[in-house]
Amino acid sequence: MRILVVEDEHRIANSIKKGLELETYVVDVAYLGNDGYDLASTEDYDLIILDILLPQMDGITFCKKLRKNKIHTPVLMLTAKGQIEDKVTGLDSGADDYLTKPFSFEELLARVRALSRRPKTALDEVLSVEDLRLNTKLYQVERGGKKIKLTSKEFSLLEYLMRNAGKILKKEQIINHVWDYDADILPNTVEVYIKNLRNRIDVPFKKKNPLIKTVRGFGYKIE
Repeated sequence: MRILVVEDEHRIANSIKKGLELETYVVDVAYLGNDGYDLASTEDYDLIILDILLPQMDGITFCKKLRKNKIHTPVLMLTAKGQIEDKVTGLDSGADDYLTKPFSFEELLARVRALSRRPKTALDEVLSVEDLRLNTKLYQVERGGKKIKLTSKEFSLLEYLMRNAGKILKKEQIINHVWDYDADILPNTVEVYIKNLRNRIDVPFKKKNPLIKTVRGFGYKIE
């Protein structure tokens, strides 16, 4: 799951990014409204965490502009204000939920999970491809009942492949969903991680069908 955080207070933005990355989310950060909108309108995100008071473009304008341009990415709006009118204004602008500062990270994480479960953006917690199982809530992977240990990035890559089971995913798509915008990705980074995944979920199970496939000239898929 890829999240965009638009928050001008660097300490808060970086703290949210760090916490979410520990939960295996891929996170991009923008500190200015215009920069955030450019990312939100050109990149593919599963959720936007948006401060209401931003330089250049405030959160209300940001959200209205997204919806006007038919971008329906769920928005969790952050505000330092507690008045009912501000919350109503935020929701009326197209936000899906709001959170008043100061807040605990646990509450933020609960809101993120709740938004991901809403019908329009529902994300299954347990993914399956043949006898391979991935639990996004418990961060567990197993095949044929045998648990498999993965790094955080390997887990994110496998989750993306499994959410798109049967589809051919290009390297660019994988990079955009598994690595954040500022990551320094080498040309063979995807190949290295695909090889690592194969060594964990295919190679040890020689009597079973390999699940990760390379479609030469196009990309990768799992089926």
